[in-house]
Amino acid sequence: MQHELAKSSYNEALLAQAGDLTAQKLQLAKRDCGRQDAMSDVPALSFWQDSWRRLRRNKAAMVSLIIILAFIILAILAPWIAPYSPTAQNPSYANLPPKIPGLEGLSWFNGYGANRAGNLVDRYAAAKVPAGTYYYLGTDALGRDLLSRILYGTRISLLIAFVAAAINLVFGVIYGLVSGWFGGKIDTLMQRILEILSGIPNLVIVILMLLVLQPGIVSIIITIALTSWISMSRVVRAQTIRIKQQEYVLAARVLGQSTLKIMFRHILPNMLGLIIVQVMFALPAAIFFEAFLSFIGIGIPAPAASLGTLINDGYKTFRFLPHLMWYPAGVISILMLAFNLLADGLRDAFDPKMKE
Repeated sequence: MQHELAKSSYNEALLAQAGDLTAQKLQLAKRDCGRQDAMSDVPALSFWQDSWRRLRRNKAAMVSLIIILAFIILAILAPWIAPYSPTAQNPSYANLPPKIPGLEGLSWFNGYGANRAGNLVDRYAAAKVPAGTYYYLGTDALGRDLLSRILYGTRISLLIAFVAAAINLVFGVIYGLVSGWFGGKIDTLMQRILEILSGIPNLVIVILMLLVLQPGIVSIIITIALTSWISMSRVVRAQTIRIKQQEYVLAARVLGQSTLKIMFRHILPNMLGLIIVQVMFALPAAIFFEAFLSFIGIGIPAPAASLGTLINDGYKTFRFLPHLMWYPAGVISILMLAFNLLADGLRDAFDPKMKE
């Protein structure tokens, strides 16, 4: 009798324990269902929304974006915010040091500099500059305001870079789409043309263009555009060959959609992220190439200013007036670094395989 009571108590304990476990499982299941319902209420992000979310997490890319936008705004507003004309010459004010109101207590911004005897004097008073006249970054050898020339020089350099990148975008995308889509002999012929063009040095093309066109913005843009689209076309071609094998593209072809419609509606939108990254990398390359041409004397002609011409002018007096070179060199360095960091951030943001 006692054995049966003990067995019955044991069974009841087991049933109670099983009931507790079942209740806990039901509670956990309800909690998981609640979490799934809450997650289902959150709207799904599109590709561009998710890319923007990734980009915002990249602090270096966001800081670079802010810097680039600031330079673009300054370049656009250069005619209104530049204190002086960038081409106005006043030889009596040549090579004045920087002078900024409110910062005269700092030795670098008080307008003092060494005279021919090596003594530290007020260069503004020696040049009889009117009171209240300030050159925030100093003047060059012809008495032109360096700040105004940097603003206008940045304006010209950015203009050349963006126009060349736009031409690069149009020609490179169209060429790559056609080559990758048709394939076969057409693709082989188009790729051989690319190999011939890429084998010609850019400097040779520049010299040939200068024999036909006058040195200036147009000739530099054409020179950059003639060769910069080659890398873009190769990237677009490779992506086109990959995407055209996808099922949705094959379905569009079966449904009888035209080639142009398939290219610009199904293939091109699926490589926009990569194209944007390529354009962002092309911009600093164009800025550097323009600066190189202007530095060696075959770029922007005088009296117009670009970052390259300003560096060339400052290089001549670097030992005695280093700030004439440091300022434009600093601007071009910041621009190129910002564009490259932003391009890296965009590449990471557009790549869906990147780990969070």
